[in-house]
Parts: sequence; C-alpha cells; structure tokens
Amino acid sequence: MSDNLALSCFHCNTHKGPNVAGVNPTTGEVVRLFHPRKDAWDDHFHWNGPMLESLTAIGAVTIQVLAINDPEYFAVRQALIEEGVFPR
Repeated sequence: MSDNLALSCFHCNTHKGPNVAGVNPTTGEVVRLFHPRKDAWDDHFHWNGPMLESLTAIGAVTIQVLAINDPEYFAVRQALIEEGVFPR
C-alpha cells in the first residue's frame, strides 16, 4: 500500500484530510485535487516569489483546499527565499 502514499508536510496533509476535490473559487465547479503521481507540477502551478499561483482549475482548488498560501507559510517561504534556500 505504500505505493499509494505521497510525502506532504503536516500543514498540507491536515488540510487535505479525506478530500479528493474542492470547489473552484472562480466558477463554483467541483474539481479534483492535484495528483502527485498523475499530474505534472508545472502544468498546474507557478511560483511567483513565495506565492504559489495556479495555472489551472486543479491548481486553484489544490491551493485553496491545502491552504498553501496561508500567511504563516507565505512568510516562511519568503524567509527561505531571502536565505537562498527555498527550492524552486
């Protein structure tokens, strides 16, 4: 069953919970979340400094459900960028 697991931080994992979809904040449509084994990251997301931006509805819903741009995590990413250690 370990082939069904994906690494994630506590924050994202807690927000994801059992969700496999979310409501698109723009259209109100139910859209599935990003699937790390089936989807290409660069097809759905773009880093703009410490802000993760969506390129697709899947990206938008994933950012929203996982609360990826919460202010605390945004600030941590900004600090890591300033230290030159934020991976991109």
